[in-house]
Amino acid sequence: MWGAALFRPRLARRRALLAVLRVAAGDYELRPIRLLRGLGARCLTGQGTLPLLEAAEAARLVQATARPSRQLRRFISSPEVASVVSRSLQCGPGGGREPVVLECGPGPGVLTRTLLNAGCRVVALESDKAFLPGLESLENKLQGQLKVVHCDFFRLDPLSPGLLEPPAMHSERLFEKLGISTVPWTADVAVRVVGFFPQKKESNMLWRHLYSIYERASIYTYGRIELNMFISEKEYMKLVAKPGESKCYQACSVIWQTACEIQLLHMEPWSSFLTNSKTGGLSIPKSWLLPNDHLCLVRLTPRRNLFTRTLTAENSIIFIQFVKQCLVKRKSKLIDKLNLFNPDRGKELLRQLEIPETITTGNLFPEEYRCLFEAIEDSNELGQNWLYGEALEDYQMFNF
Repeated sequence: MWGAALFRPRLARRRALLAVLRVAAGDYELRPIRLLRGLGARCLTGQGTLPLLEAAEAARLVQATARPSRQLRRFISSPEVASVVSRSLQCGPGGGREPVVLECGPGPGVLTRTLLNAGCRVVALESDKAFLPGLESLENKLQGQLKVVHCDFFRLDPLSPGLLEPPAMHSERLFEKLGISTVPWTADVAVRVVGFFPQKKESNMLWRHLYSIYERASIYTYGRIELNMFISEKEYMKLVAKPGESKCYQACSVIWQTACEIQLLHMEPWSSFLTNSKTGGLSIPKSWLLPNDHLCLVRLTPRRNLFTRTLTAENSIIFIQFVKQCLVKRKSKLIDKLNLFNPDRGKELLRQLEIPETITTGNLFPEEYRCLFEAIEDSNELGQNWLYGEALEDYQMFNF
């Protein structure tokens, strides 16, 4: 009932009972709790630490805000899982200025407290007003280490001006408010994002960030923003698929691997997380083709050398569409696709790059797609208007 699936049964019952007694007594403040082994949690003053939310308390806060019409969201309820995420980010007091952590949809704030205790500078971007009072109360107890903003990270920079209503926001306004300035693309990562990609339209959201990275638009105007996001196992397997893996290797595999270093940080069963479902259901999406038993914490770091003299932010949308066109049918011969773009030039291009003429589009490595595109661009033979038109349509579809 209280979502304490990761705890031992006896300990879970004790913590759930404690939460019930608090509710009955009307005590809704997050007070220090006596933890396991007799250790007490203290507020973050001096060398102290913030009180960690118990799983039962986090579940109560989430269920109190559940609405049938709201979009399904997931939250970390276990301090153990929060600690895993915090350690993966490797942030805290150190020898240089640490990147700012943008936490998307913190909800009850279990991960927020863990990050703060680790010494991170956190910006909590929360779209649901019901969670804002608790987060703002926490902000007031600290001295600039936490900033709470009513904002939906996944509704930044909508194309339609009519959609720009709170919690939607322009990234320019958000970053200006936070005092984050633009840095060169080759500079170190200055901002880390952590959270959950929304289950609904997860694939579309991943494509939207791809377009933004390649065009250096939205948040990527400010430099190489690092994403540390929970995504479904199904989508993760697509991101890291290798040539020849017919079920997984797709255009998004090539384009993501070209754009970013991809690192799997942690895998956690779906049942480990809370949802805001009124019925308490997990709503796990099923897949007949790929395993989908876990949520994967994945780090996506844009490459310093993504942009070159040939592949630029200006023509990157053509590169994306070029790869998508080649991989419509992964068993088709690459030379046939090239001859569609450049009649009778496919054989010469493959010979120039030392690629076998018999290779299929589904067996070409991401770096080879990039080299192929750059070779065509250098020869000024990929300027078809129809290709640019389709690329623009795709861009508008994923940037809702």
